[in-house]
Amino acid sequence: MKKLEKIQYQKFILPVVVGLIIWLTTAVRPAGVSVQAWQMLAIFVATILGCITQPLPIAGVTLLGFTLTICLGLAPLADQVVNGKVVAKGAIDAFSNSSAWLIAMAFMISRGIVKTGLGRRIALFFIKWFGKKSLGLGYAIGAIDLIVSPATPSNGARAGGIVYPLIQSLADTFDSKPNDPSRKKMGAYLTFTEFQVNVITSSLFMTACAPNLIAVALAAKAGVTLSWMEWLLASIVPAAICLAVIPYFVYKMYPPTIKETPNAKEWANGQLEEMGKLTVPEITMSIIFVITLVLWMLSSTLHIDATLIAFISVSLLLLTGVLAPKDLLRETGAWNILIWLSILVFMAEKLTQFGFIGWISTSISAGLKGVNWLTVLIILALVLFYTHYLFASATAHNSAMYLPLLTVAIAAGAPKVMAAQFLALFSAIMGSTTHYSSPASSVLAASGYVKQSEWWKMSFVFGIFYILVYGIIGLGWMKVIGMW
Repeated sequence: MKKLEKIQYQKFILPVVVGLIIWLTTAVRPAGVSVQAWQMLAIFVATILGCITQPLPIAGVTLLGFTLTICLGLAPLADQVVNGKVVAKGAIDAFSNSSAWLIAMAFMISRGIVKTGLGRRIALFFIKWFGKKSLGLGYAIGAIDLIVSPATPSNGARAGGIVYPLIQSLADTFDSKPNDPSRKKMGAYLTFTEFQVNVITSSLFMTACAPNLIAVALAAKAGVTLSWMEWLLASIVPAAICLAVIPYFVYKMYPPTIKETPNAKEWANGQLEEMGKLTVPEITMSIIFVITLVLWMLSSTLHIDATLIAFISVSLLLLTGVLAPKDLLRETGAWNILIWLSILVFMAEKLTQFGFIGWISTSISAGLKGVNWLTVLIILALVLFYTHYLFASATAHNSAMYLPLLTVAIAAGAPKVMAAQFLALFSAIMGSTTHYSSPASSVLAASGYVKQSEWWKMSFVFGIFYILVYGIIGLGWMKVIGMW
């Protein structure tokens, strides 16, 4: 017998109540805020809270908010044309957002890496080369995440679909079990190393996690363009420093009881033998992967949009048979993100259009009058980082706070591109805070290898380290490359 889908209606209570309170206080809204801006704020806040409480998956919640925006007259469904001119842009145009399509296509590229087995083969080679000692395994885990991160925009898929299965297999090899004292033999160390490395690789590439693309899309609403290569150039020095020392720091702070791991190399060799020689699909996927990365790096020079490059890559995967159309249809994560990212960016655009973002920027800037813009920017970055303890979704967090903070920084006199990039990097490293901070942390924390108390204590220490590296060395590097 067929049943209705289960909906957690009680989780609608907070979003609906808060949204109604804001809506019903329209008459007493702050001076300088229009009726439309205040009502749009009510829907936006309710939607963001819904993304946090999740009575429905995020795509469902945002679709409800999108529908309400249209039904309540805050945006027409289609373009309104008067005398041949568009006087009001249609809400349906939200789904033409290029950033959302870029990340959706990157999901498809990631599916090719997993489907062909290329990701697993790369991972096994790193374990074979660096797996003689536990510390070497930590660096191998970091290298695996790094190699696949440019084309894996879901840090949860990267950690859970590619890296964690290898961690689990390695832990089993050394009889290290989750939720058991033996977890400290190997599993706990590798799991927490992967979490911290995943945070840094997410900051390194524009296409390495979804919140990055939200930052790119919202920065565009403030008149700032962030390119793939510029992002890499800005992040490469602080990220390289962190990647070089994180496995060692975790090893010292949270050491595995097993130090020598000769079995890891034997295990990797056995797995590679089972896989056999490099297959045609793997070779084809490798070539297309390299072409995609090179084009992304040269996109500014060649004047090719990064989204178009992603479409070209997916088209090549289809034409060569690496992927079939059914593979694209099955990539639910891509279509899911296309819906919610497009809608959240659309809502942020409406808040900007109705003047709310400008008002809040002016109001905060007035309170910071006379304060040096660099001081303001650092304060805003710290606010963005530490408020992530309140969010279970970097998507919701960035959607709610990135654009207002960026506009405040620009109003204070910060160089536009530099401010947008600096805050975007902090929106990536804020994922280091908690066991619920990102899809990757949720996957890894649920494994049972690392206790929650250990997770929070060590993450707090690593968070301070990242703030210092990105806040001091990162800013200094941006100065060297002429971003300010």
